[in-house]
Amino acid sequence: MRKIGTDQRSIMGLKKLQRAALALIMTVAATAPAFAADWASVIMYHRFGDSRYPTTNISLKQFQAHVTELKTGGYTVLPLGKIVDSLKSGEALPDRTVALTVDDAYLSVYQNAWPILKEAGLPFTVFASTGHLGNRPSDYMSWTQLKEMRDAGVYIGHHSASHSHLPKLSLEKVRVEIASANTAFQKNLGFVPALFAYPYGEYGSDIKKIIAESGFKAAFGQQSGVAYAGHDRFSFPRFAMSENYGSIGRLRLAANALPLRVRNVTPTDNILKKNPPAFGFSLDEKYENLKQLTCYSSNQSGGSVPIQRLGDDRVEIRLNRAYQPGRGRINCTLPGPEGRFRWFGNLFYIPRK
Repeated sequence: MRKIGTDQRSIMGLKKLQRAALALIMTVAATAPAFAADWASVIMYHRFGDSRYPTTNISLKQFQAHVTELKTGGYTVLPLGKIVDSLKSGEALPDRTVALTVDDAYLSVYQNAWPILKEAGLPFTVFASTGHLGNRPSDYMSWTQLKEMRDAGVYIGHHSASHSHLPKLSLEKVRVEIASANTAFQKNLGFVPALFAYPYGEYGSDIKKIIAESGFKAAFGQQSGVAYAGHDRFSFPRFAMSENYGSIGRLRLAANALPLRVRNVTPTDNILKKNPPAFGFSLDEKYENLKQLTCYSSNQSGGSVPIQRLGDDRVEIRLNRAYQPGRGRINCTLPGPEGRFRWFGNLFYIPRK
């Protein structure tokens, strides 16, 4: 069973702030005037109506509530490729623009999610790992089903060949993963997808460089945050949804989120060589309420972590506890206008010694 999504302890630390904002968001979202934006929230799902895997599944009742909210709550749901092109070119997007993505091409996407999204007229992207498609019996879609969705206008994204933990592979094997999937996509669909999603959201600087050099337009992780025009296009964030973290309140928070614009993030490589890391970032715009910045780390037992401010725009966090091997997260939020949150997240991969 694949464990993905938002770290429990990190999210629990945010709940007090989130509850305070929800009532205001519900009141403002549908009535606020539209204005141009250079950001969008990208939502990520995996399985639908498959309660065997609660960490990667969202119930159909929850998902239907999400779709209803996105249709009626003052949002603009656009194809992911359109959003990427707009962020790259500088074309303005409507405020509260949202993209829907689904990783792994499980059969429940075809059977359960697609009919709901098709009826609602909402575009979405399926990131497929080619090595899992067409195997029977299987929890995954067949190539025929994926092609049917593609022909109906569903965008297909690249998710490697085998869905391996890429940081565990040699760089040459990472290249083979990409090339092998490219061949399979070309053979079965007649094209190679332009957008990539890192399996498990795991990547480092060298892996990101390979993805960029392979000709992709953009790549997406599994760290929470808002994609914006100044963001590195090969580490765009997404908000993960699942049974435990798929409430309508969480969707509203994600869909209404604003970017916390940062630069000079350290460490520069998400594959940790020092554990715990000396984490920090510089702010790329001025925020008058910076004293309200709060950060949470998944290696803490609960609550926020101490923040050190250096000068007007530098934020440093010194963690006193190492991450366990696997994945670790830091989420930083800052209250914004209309009860919305500015959000920046970072995901680390911690090798096993």
